[in-house]
Amino acid sequence: MIIPSLLDSDLYKFTMMQVVLHHFPGAQVEYRFKCRNPDVDLTPHVAEIRDEIRGLCSLNFAPDELAYLRGWRFFKSDFVDLLGLFQLDERFIRVDRIAGSDREIDITIKGPWLHTILFEVPVLAIVSEVYDRNTHPGADLSEGRRRLAAKVGRINAVADPEFRIADYGTRRRFSRAWHEEVLRTLAAGIGPKFVGTSNVKFAQQLGLTPLGTMAHEYLQACQAVGPRLRDSQVFAFNTWAREYRGDLGIALSDVCGMDAFLRDFDLFFCKLFDGVRHDSGDPFEWGEKLIAHYQKMRIDPHTKTMVFSDSLNVPLAIRLFERFRGRMHTAFGIGTNLTNDLGFEPLSIVIKMTRCNGQPVAKISDEPSKTMGYDPSYVAYLREVFEVPELTETSQSPAAET
Repeated sequence: MIIPSLLDSDLYKFTMMQVVLHHFPGAQVEYRFKCRNPDVDLTPHVAEIRDEIRGLCSLNFAPDELAYLRGWRFFKSDFVDLLGLFQLDERFIRVDRIAGSDREIDITIKGPWLHTILFEVPVLAIVSEVYDRNTHPGADLSEGRRRLAAKVGRINAVADPEFRIADYGTRRRFSRAWHEEVLRTLAAGIGPKFVGTSNVKFAQQLGLTPLGTMAHEYLQACQAVGPRLRDSQVFAFNTWAREYRGDLGIALSDVCGMDAFLRDFDLFFCKLFDGVRHDSGDPFEWGEKLIAHYQKMRIDPHTKTMVFSDSLNVPLAIRLFERFRGRMHTAFGIGTNLTNDLGFEPLSIVIKMTRCNGQPVAKISDEPSKTMGYDPSYVAYLREVFEVPELTETSQSPAAET
């Protein structure tokens, strides 16, 4: 089995799941899969993906895993008790070929939010590994090791100990075995500059710090479960603060674009949250806007943290660090470029929430290719409500360096 444990997932799925349990236990949701690679054919792998998902749905949390989760102060006992009884249900997920397409597949997840939230990360990891092992059988890992060693060298060449990175690469990794090798290499090779991983199982297994707070689906769902669409971000941040009381204080900025986020991220939230995460659009422009916003609120940016996680590689992380060094704390979550950089193109795949409680939800990105919503009328309405103009030219993040 590709996924040996339900803990082989990202921390933010569990932190969001606890909020769902305590605040939205009856919410019903729908998620859809999207592959952004134009020429990839996933249809030959449908049966194998289904078999792996069937195996995923047979898993339970082990006693040592539950004990590990209880050791973190932000997890409540009733939530861990629920996980002790939890099992993913295969009837909530469907994998099919898309009618009329000879390349695309459809993965739809539909059911109670509380019982479907843990599908996304392991299912994406399954799709990625099934595709990679079929298209690159017996892949020579020597090129991956060479590239990883070069990354270690570049990170260590930055003398400032404030430059630190984390692994965010579970969803699109080459394989679980390679993911583990990457983590062990980074822990041994860059020491304290490697601050942890989003993967909870590897954090437990390797003695690393698990990292993560909230993801897009949480703010998207609040478009439907909150009292008013225009106030959905404020509602989401208030609910998060009530749940975690100061823990897990990194807010996500790009569900309705950075400008709309800053209009809602007022003095109260600026003081309450430890920082903000960037996940789309030009990261340099974004960082300047965030610093200016804190200064406008008369808050010292040196006391806050900006987290970058959008399509990062080591050279880009270093450039961002040099740009904002001495002005604000920075943190860098590198994903696919760590766990699937072996000399061939990895899949660019996502699973995003599209409906909640029967209503459409969407993400409006500062990078047009990352906007996700299956109801164009709703996306247009969301833009109008949050005063987000539709971009006519694709605004890409700075080109990745190799």
